Amino acid sequence: MQWLNKVVDEVIAAKPKGQILIESGGSPSGTYHFGHLRELVICDAILLELRRRGRQARHVYYVDDLDALRKIPPNVPAEFEKYLGMPLCDVPAPDGSDQSYGDYFLEGLIKAANTLGIEVEFIHSHQKYRQGFFVQAIETALSKSADVKKILETISGHKLGEEWSPIQVNEDGYLKKRRFLGIDKRTKTITYEDKDKKEQTISYAKGDVKLDWRIDWPARWWLLKVNVEPFGRDHSSAGGSYDTGAALARKVFGAEPPFPVPYDFVNLAGDTKKMSASKGTGLDAETVIKVLPPEIIRFMMLQSPPSKRLYFDPIKGVSKQIDKFARLLENNPQHPVMLYSRAGIKNLVVSNIPFSLLCESYQAALKDPSKTIEVIKRTNYGHDLDEKIVKNELKYINQWLKQWAPEDIKFELREQINSSEFSDTERNFLKSLGQKITSGPADADGEWFHKAIYDLQDQTGMEPKAMFETLYKALIGKTRGPRAGWFLSILPRDWLIKRLKLEA
Repeated sequence: MQWLNKVVDEVIAAKPKGQILIESGGSPSGTYHFGHLRELVICDAILLELRRRGRQARHVYYVDDLDALRKIPPNVPAEFEKYLGMPLCDVPAPDGSDQSYGDYFLEGLIKAANTLGIEVEFIHSHQKYRQGFFVQAIETALSKSADVKKILETISGHKLGEEWSPIQVNEDGYLKKRRFLGIDKRTKTITYEDKDKKEQTISYAKGDVKLDWRIDWPARWWLLKVNVEPFGRDHSSAGGSYDTGAALARKVFGAEPPFPVPYDFVNLAGDTKKMSASKGTGLDAETVIKVLPPEIIRFMMLQSPPSKRLYFDPIKGVSKQIDKFARLLENNPQHPVMLYSRAGIKNLVVSNIPFSLLCESYQAALKDPSKTIEVIKRTNYGHDLDEKIVKNELKYINQWLKQWAPEDIKFELREQINSSEFSDTERNFLKSLGQKITSGPADADGEWFHKAIYDLQDQTGMEPKAMFETLYKALIGKTRGPRAGWFLSILPRDWLIKRLKLEA
């Protein structure tokens, strides 16, 4: 994890003494997706490495719930269009509960953070503004409005209108850009011109005046004293929000900007566009934490530097990631990526058993965890088996089979069978195999069963492919399935012999 050492080296060099504050954040505008978890995991790794080196550190997540609702996600009723422009903290929850819209969606991220063992404190923007926390920043930004405007225009390359100001006002419950007329620092009020060109006065100490986002970001760096800030690559482009934020922090608020840790997106395999909360695209975080073990999510996010784009395949990629993790766990459990992948997780999930073996064993055992353990004990992985961890892992495998697994992976033992489904040649093959198994050793392993099938080739006159297809059809109603020899070895012997006789 060279990237982590490099980041922490530079952070410590920038602040050799005192507590280090790491900030992450986002707007709860819709369902949090898989990609949002990368920022949390990166922050947590930085936190842990700083503490390992003896430094005090905190991680806060800044919830931008005073942002206006700008789009209606697909999973929100269309009638919510009437709330467009209203602060997320004031929009009702889509489920009709007493929560705000922002808190409703934030719940999923909090749940994911807890599951991943991430230590983080959530700070709500609307509370900070309504408590007067941003009073000094608003006064500073307005008093230096010309400087703010010049910085934004110079760095971003976008011309701002003559009546532009760095603030928005809450007018009848909706955030609006209005012409700023004046400020009274004694009464903590501003005067602005409403849509009818009439003068209005409003307090900026109670949350009714908000800084535009590009000014709000550096303002809170200054007020909170943020030292490290990971953010998506879309903010790190030349002239982007980090560049303008850094200049505003230095020239307007008189503070050094936090050490930047830009990270690339997490895309679904084959998708060129990033996941989006407001558009409802991608895998939602709540689903992901039910299907992927927490240490695997952390492992995926930490094994590559933040600058690398990640591609996730929920169908084929899960087994690869879990098996890769399991091999490293067995061969080098003290590797830094392993330590930080498992840090903070209360109930570890991933064992050293190959994912495919667990999937096949679980389904062959009729999805009974205890019977699955018995099956695993008859394999090479049966020694030193941690049953608690395996049973935890089976819960995730069960969800993967329900939600993401391809059809050719899933199977169930057939409950009923009719001999008329098979030709005379096929029936003869199944009957002969049943007889061979009846007289076989009680502890026959997969290799013995594999050989038993091939030994019948001359007797039945069937090609191997036809024999295997017939066997799978009798057992699981498909023409393909798990490795046949191993599969037969783990099935209950009485049931198997009865099935090969084509008895219902």
